[in-house]
Amino acid sequence: MNTNFRFHKKNVILVLMTLILFLSACAPKSSEINAIKFAVLPIIDSLPMYVAQQEGLFEAHNVQVELIAVASGPERDQLLASKQTDGVINEVLTTIMNNRESSNIQIVRFARAATSDTALFSILASQQSGITTVDGLKGQKIGISEGTVIAYLTDRMLQMEGFQPDEIVTVAVPKIPDRMTLLGSGELTAATMPEPVSSLLALQGATVVIADSKYPEFSYSAIAFRTDFIQQNPETVRSFLAAIEEAVQKINADPAKYETTLVENQILPKPLVGKFEVPQFVTAGVPTETQYQDVLDWAHEKGMLTEDVPYERCITAEYLP
Repeated sequence: MNTNFRFHKKNVILVLMTLILFLSACAPKSSEINAIKFAVLPIIDSLPMYVAQQEGLFEAHNVQVELIAVASGPERDQLLASKQTDGVINEVLTTIMNNRESSNIQIVRFARAATSDTALFSILASQQSGITTVDGLKGQKIGISEGTVIAYLTDRMLQMEGFQPDEIVTVAVPKIPDRMTLLGSGELTAATMPEPVSSLLALQGATVVIADSKYPEFSYSAIAFRTDFIQQNPETVRSFLAAIEEAVQKINADPAKYETTLVENQILPKPLVGKFEVPQFVTAGVPTETQYQDVLDWAHEKGMLTEDVPYERCITAEYLP
């Protein structure tokens, strides 16, 4: 009697264990991953990504991030198009151009934004040019990266200064190091450059003719991800942005602490160590519809677009912490 009972009990346990294993195997599993490949340009906008990595914030939010250094906007966009990166630092213009027919990438947060005290970009004249005022740029070739915020911003700042369309002349020099070299040698009369490169060139003798701190409403960069990546990994994107928000808070609380981080990641040139003030970073938010519409209008003015691209296709605040 006892033997049969023990035998029966063992059978029940065995059946239950088999059933549990079967149900576990059949249960739907989340396809979401917690790994991100993120492209960073050699600009100060990338600092929160490096700080989040350095301070273990990505790890704290259970997300793995591989930062991929790129030298230019076109290189970044090639990686994005070939799906060799999931996220990037970009801007509204490149997002619009990528989303003309469908949503391929979406902006999920500001990266940086200019203020009346802090510039993101400046137009500088070479030391050899002798140009010291904005009017001196009329008809002069200005080195830019085409199809990016630099092209848009160069136009908008000069238009605000009263330039007519035929007085604004630009030439494509996509890579920042190339623009630096050509401006330094005088082969380029002027160029639009990001910080902290602008500060270095000024230290070397170039003249800051105008900075976007005069017109901050036009100047900002963004964090964007491939739309398919967002759709497949919404919680991973949320975790990434939560880590970035903590990194921004750390930077804003003690900017000088991260000067070394900028140097180590080849963002702050050594000649600027101790001479460059690490800026405050914008907290969670996305470009407004008004800001978006102005970029869209500019793209139409330049003949880059013939169709409208809706705001919602390009920008979402859904994943902000």
